[in-house]
Amino acid sequence: MKNPAWTTDDSAELYGIREWGHEYFDIAKSGEVVVKLKDGKKTKDVSLASIVKGLRERGTQLPLLIRFGDLLRWRIDELNEGFASAIKEGKYQGVYRGVYPIKVNQQQEVIEEITRYGRKYHYGLEAGSKPELIAALSYMHDPEAYIVCNGYKDEEFIDLALFAQKMGLQVILVLEMPTELDLILERCEKMGVRPTLGVRFRLSAESAGHWSGSGGDASMFGLNISQLMHVVDSLREKGMLDCLRMLHFHQGSQIPNIRAIRQAVTEATRVYVGLVQEGARMGILDLGGGLAISYDGLKGASEASSNYGTKEYCADIIEAITEVTAEAGVPHPDLITESGRAIVAYYSVLIINILDINRFEPRKGIADVGLAKDAPPLLRNLYELRLDAEKHAARTTRDRLQEIYNDAIYYRDKLRSEFNYGKVNLRERAHGEELYWDILTWVDGMRERCDHDGSQMDRLETITTDFYYGNFSVFQSLPDLWAIDQIFPVMPIHRLKEKPTRNAVLSDITCDSDGKIDKFAHSHGINPSLPLHDPQIEKGHEYMLGIFLVGAYQETLGDLHNLLGDTNVVSVRVENGKVKYSRELEGDSVAEVLTYVEYDPKDMLTRFRHLAESAVASKRITATERREIMESFEAGLRGYTYFES
Repeated sequence: MKNPAWTTDDSAELYGIREWGHEYFDIAKSGEVVVKLKDGKKTKDVSLASIVKGLRERGTQLPLLIRFGDLLRWRIDELNEGFASAIKEGKYQGVYRGVYPIKVNQQQEVIEEITRYGRKYHYGLEAGSKPELIAALSYMHDPEAYIVCNGYKDEEFIDLALFAQKMGLQVILVLEMPTELDLILERCEKMGVRPTLGVRFRLSAESAGHWSGSGGDASMFGLNISQLMHVVDSLREKGMLDCLRMLHFHQGSQIPNIRAIRQAVTEATRVYVGLVQEGARMGILDLGGGLAISYDGLKGASEASSNYGTKEYCADIIEAITEVTAEAGVPHPDLITESGRAIVAYYSVLIINILDINRFEPRKGIADVGLAKDAPPLLRNLYELRLDAEKHAARTTRDRLQEIYNDAIYYRDKLRSEFNYGKVNLRERAHGEELYWDILTWVDGMRERCDHDGSQMDRLETITTDFYYGNFSVFQSLPDLWAIDQIFPVMPIHRLKEKPTRNAVLSDITCDSDGKIDKFAHSHGINPSLPLHDPQIEKGHEYMLGIFLVGAYQETLGDLHNLLGDTNVVSVRVENGKVKYSRELEGDSVAEVLTYVEYDPKDMLTRFRHLAESAVASKRITATERREIMESFEAGLRGYTYFES
């Protein structure tokens, strides 16, 4: 039932959408989550629920990943315009030429959008492997944009990069390890190319956040100071010191504290100045990744957030570099950042539907069910405790409420112990459990009246938290949530004019205890459950949740736990006020997923047909039933790996 006192502003405050949504997502007066999309020169609010409705009518099933190209393009704008503004205000003499690291989201649509839209900024790509370099060379044809080559490089990788340089592209080969230099110079000599080289330096400045190990002395990649000087000496000896153009460092992904970024930039600029003073040509400083976004909306220096915005990030970098180079009298370098997460995280939203719920609701009237004369004393104690609590409810104090809670726990635990020793039978234990839950439910309802905060009633969380079973796989669609405890914003995409009355943990449909979400950002904090509405599934209603900011890493890191494959995908835009669906990609079928793990669906069909025929021969089923069974098996092979309604 709708609560007239609850508004969409209350929902926005509860779920923090106006903090983590970055003005791309909001709640409409209709109570539905909307995304802002470009419609010509204007923007239009588009309801996520209406997008799903349109796709449902076209036969698309949930779960569904929706991509918004406008958000990707706006993120490119924000970063590039942020640096342009900081450069102008700081009278900086270099230019900004960002690159997108392909590893963050390798999907073809992402690379196509970035290279097409980013061309006006000469926005380039970063490749950390041979396949990524091939993807970059296929789409990045802007002669003013950079292609930065990181990672381990074999002859094929190096040759491709050098050929691209011959064709007029600005390809930079970055030395990650000291041993790479000899191979690169050998291939350059053979191909007659003077390369554009960069070197990754291992900063001493410690980073912050989950990926702090990517920087500092213990980082896996990059050259230390002595190895760096060895490279300089080797290049000087071969008359190729002018080929060293770029210094690169990488603090890690999602750096939450701007002070850590500024400290690293200052150290890196000192090293850059030193290389110029050594006689290297230089001219480019690559700051790597690290630009954070707010997953939790809290805007602090937590791992899931940041204490700065894009504008401050750009301004602080320009200021830090300017201070060091001015002191040394060295020209300002051109700047590269490898911001991936900040570019693509907003781009994708996962929509799921709730299939079922599991909640404890005490049997109505359990306190009125009488006890047998020979009922165990502990069961009688629970029964009398419940009756006495109800009888004196009006006079219940804060201390008395705590006492009732403590007694219920004690009696229930003792009852279980006596069951294990055979002193209590199964039905008596079941009756005791129902009384226990009924008492705790009553206590929970009395807390506010008795001014009790529940701080010493930890078991109440069990009765106030439901399990909502969502049609998705954590391991396929949200691998970072399982692997590194990443926080993702989760909220209903409709019914937001109603006050949520339940607290829930979200479970997926895998048979794995890790397949759940039990950390949520809402109510200005991180909480073990999420306020949700009663789904009303039994009445035929569909309850849909959105999981936001999943554009970075999630699509390609996902695995096939329980053989649940890729979800359905659609790209959405607006033209002349109307929603347009493009690039509708069907999720994996059962047959496709089985081939990934080396099954042959045709062979499986043959094997199952033999089983069915043997069942006919032994008269366990009829020939007609065999046909129905085979049709069902074949339909299953063709079907979506997720729950189909």
